[in-house]
Amino acid sequence: MRLTRLTPPLALALVTALAPAAIAAASPAPPSPAPTSTGTTIGAIQGPGFTSPLVGQKVSGVPGVVTAIRTGSPRGFWMQSATPDRDDRSHDRSTSDGIFVFTGSAAPTVTPGDAVTVAATVTEYRAAANVTDLSVTELTSPTVTVVSSGNALPAPVVISPTAVPSRFAPPVSGDIEQIRRAVPTRSAQEFWESHEGERVSVPAPRIIAPSNTYGDVYITSKPNADRTIHGGALLSSYDLPTGRVKVTALDGAKPRMNVGDRFAGPVVGPVDWSSFGGFVIDAPSLPAVVSGGLTPTVASKPDAADLSVATYNVENLAPRDPQTKYSALARGIVTNLASPDVVAVEEVQDNSGATDDGTTAANTTISTLVDAIAAAGGPRYDHRDVDPTNDADGGQPGGNIRTVFLFNPSRVAFVDRGTATATTATTPQRSASGGAELSVSPGRIAPTDPAWANSRKPLVGQFVFRGRTVFVVGNHFASKGGDQSADGRFQPPAHSSETQRLAQARVENAWIRSLQAIDRRASIVIAGDLNDYQFSPAVRTLTGGGTGLVDLIATLPREQQYTYVYSGVSQVLDHIIVSADLRARARYEVIHLNAEFAGQTSDHDPQVVRVRP
Repeated sequence: MRLTRLTPPLALALVTALAPAAIAAASPAPPSPAPTSTGTTIGAIQGPGFTSPLVGQKVSGVPGVVTAIRTGSPRGFWMQSATPDRDDRSHDRSTSDGIFVFTGSAAPTVTPGDAVTVAATVTEYRAAANVTDLSVTELTSPTVTVVSSGNALPAPVVISPTAVPSRFAPPVSGDIEQIRRAVPTRSAQEFWESHEGERVSVPAPRIIAPSNTYGDVYITSKPNADRTIHGGALLSSYDLPTGRVKVTALDGAKPRMNVGDRFAGPVVGPVDWSSFGGFVIDAPSLPAVVSGGLTPTVASKPDAADLSVATYNVENLAPRDPQTKYSALARGIVTNLASPDVVAVEEVQDNSGATDDGTTAANTTISTLVDAIAAAGGPRYDHRDVDPTNDADGGQPGGNIRTVFLFNPSRVAFVDRGTATATTATTPQRSASGGAELSVSPGRIAPTDPAWANSRKPLVGQFVFRGRTVFVVGNHFASKGGDQSADGRFQPPAHSSETQRLAQARVENAWIRSLQAIDRRASIVIAGDLNDYQFSPAVRTLTGGGTGLVDLIATLPREQQYTYVYSGVSQVLDHIIVSADLRARARYEVIHLNAEFAGQTSDHDPQVVRVRP
């Protein structure tokens, strides 16, 4: 479930200190009364930093050529100096020669190619709700005079594959808007800021995220950097891929695009800041789209001697969802995942969906999915779950999402023991034969521990496959909700949600160690949406402590390590982790059938492992 913007961790060391003279207030209060600058250039208004040195001041006679019009919200137009302001660019080209003119409720009356002069007030705009966003330098309350029409537009700056620096954020700690002089060759944020409002051109770029219902799409200016197997932009550390940039069509076009498609020609338009975060190229129109031929992947042929376990986040599956969603999920499980023996399914809502009426049971939702799988030619799955306490497990209010085990009873047996409630903790205990067993199966791991507050509690089940006991843990760790934007003004961004996931990992790791204390060779599969990366502290903690657990996605080639695409970044949120005894013969695959496609059934890709206990 897409809950927040991608965010790196809370603390990174300050790499390069700025000289004291390079730091100043981001938005200094305007002098009173605000002076008027006559014949001011756009470069002087933009200034060399992230905010204008003239914010709050009135300027007049600002010359430029209209380069693009926006009739939607916010209304206005972009203008750019016909010739660069060489004085402002002499140091490190940190100053932009383009700017947005906000016309408010009035539709712009100018046309691209008009040479104009503008009298207006210099403003730094940031939506009140998006305090972590970078602000946009604008001219507001404008008086516009058209000097001539039909002029050639200033040539766009061509963004070559080597133009954007390999570092994403400036090497500072705190509010980057305090930087007085950006260094465009130092970081991607400074690079794009130095072109705010200017026309740029990215030649025939590749699409790195599927288009959404708003028509937004992400492209890369670095076709060979951070590339996934299908052409996305891979997150392999906390430093974001720097070639990525969002594109929006000002003419309202919404082409349907998948990862790996490309534009047949250059994407050209002024650089802006997206209301959803991150820099964006607002293109007056888009070139034709060339298909990359992306098709969903299919799991390898199963071996009857192997136990197959999958995980699939089905994105708020509810009874009121159209049958087409159930059918598509079923096809994915039967055809693409090859009907696994056990499936840990996350984000299954209760029988009333998002209606907050106190319902917590999900048998209707589950049975509808089971029926759809059977109709698609799959097995008649049985299932186990534990109903949560109403509104206690996070997710969409009223939905009571939970993890559910689906299992094929002709292939694997479920060991039922005791009766679990939402607050019943299952613990490992020694069985009569001397091995390990669960006190309650299915059960939940430490459900009253504060680590699981307003979050899903892990579901644990004891299975028997060919006479061997296998413990399966289904996870859905706390979301990234509330974290600061990785694209925003605070670097490194605060990563508050990681605190809870780290606590959850510690609790679950301790539970695993207690199981291994009884049977050091216990066969364990941990599957689900951990809402965190393969290199994160939470995942390292979960697999650490001498458990010998192996996060299988980290064993894949680097370009295959992703299960989710968000804001143009292919990343890992979902995991299958196995105990050491299962690792040697494990066959593990991520099945890419959702995250890279515009027509997706869920926002997550499922994955499957085949093991031989």
